[in-house]
Amino acid sequence: MTEAVIAGSPPTVTATVEQRIGAAQAAAEKASRRTRWALIAPALIVVGILGILPLFIILIYSFLRPGAYGGVVWEFSTKAYVQFLFEKDLFDESYHFTWAYFQIYARSIGLAAFTTIGSLILGFPTAYFMATRPPHQRNFWLFLITLPFWSNLLIRTFAIFVLIRDDGIVNNVLMELGILSSPMQIMFTDTAVGIALLYSFLPFMVLPIYASLEKLDFRYVEAAYDLYATRWHVLWRIIIPLSKPGIVAGCLLVFIPALGAYVTPLLVGGGKSLMIGNLIALQFAGSRNWPFGSSASLILMALVMIALYVYVRYGTRKSDFAHG
Repeated sequence: MTEAVIAGSPPTVTATVEQRIGAAQAAAEKASRRTRWALIAPALIVVGILGILPLFIILIYSFLRPGAYGGVVWEFSTKAYVQFLFEKDLFDESYHFTWAYFQIYARSIGLAAFTTIGSLILGFPTAYFMATRPPHQRNFWLFLITLPFWSNLLIRTFAIFVLIRDDGIVNNVLMELGILSSPMQIMFTDTAVGIALLYSFLPFMVLPIYASLEKLDFRYVEAAYDLYATRWHVLWRIIIPLSKPGIVAGCLLVFIPALGAYVTPLLVGGGKSLMIGNLIALQFAGSRNWPFGSSASLILMALVMIALYVYVRYGTRKSDFAHG
């Protein structure tokens, strides 16, 4: 009816009505935009104050000179980044390339990679087992997987300490069985740190893979078996490609926190096997070299950003099976 009235009205009246409709739509859109900004403003303020501002401060500190007793001297300097690569001779003040910090970062990346691969090897079958249970049983298995999160990370680390120490449960059982004649030295080694990290972060791998496998249409699997596909081909050509988003998300959720772990290598490694988190804490607390601690933090963040780029580049794409 309104369209008929407008169609039969003079051009001036029609233009006026259209202008009013356009103005009303613009006002409604503007009000909706203000409402959206008002709703997300608290979150933006929190992220800005607790997230972006500290990173900005760390970035500034990394280009300053260290204070004599901690803090910083407000003079521009790239010494913190030079110190990461070179060591200054105390006598002739020349610089020599050093591998010391590279070794710490390489150890951290290696342990994080071991934790990620080990979690994937153990977590994928666990998640598949959970996803193939009857629906009324899955909540029970989820409860068992999330049960360790009910306790603090420090307590879980001490639990591993009790298991693998020289007079711990593992050594006592192996000696009782006659496999070992003397306790096996596991504590305060990279092996102990890797085991503790694997235990701590394994649920982070299981849960995202389970979320992907739970939504998997197992009719594809049945169809593959009907076409005489082997179990190996079904796993590699159907199950893994369809669960790829969960696998990539799980690898990131394990690799990133394992890379910056602090408590686990400090307790289980005994402070002998430094990781990146321990190095950064040592610079701020013991060495009081805030600029170098800031630069080490930024380098760690760069590694994390690379991992996130890999996830965005490969993990968010559709699976190869879906394309093919």
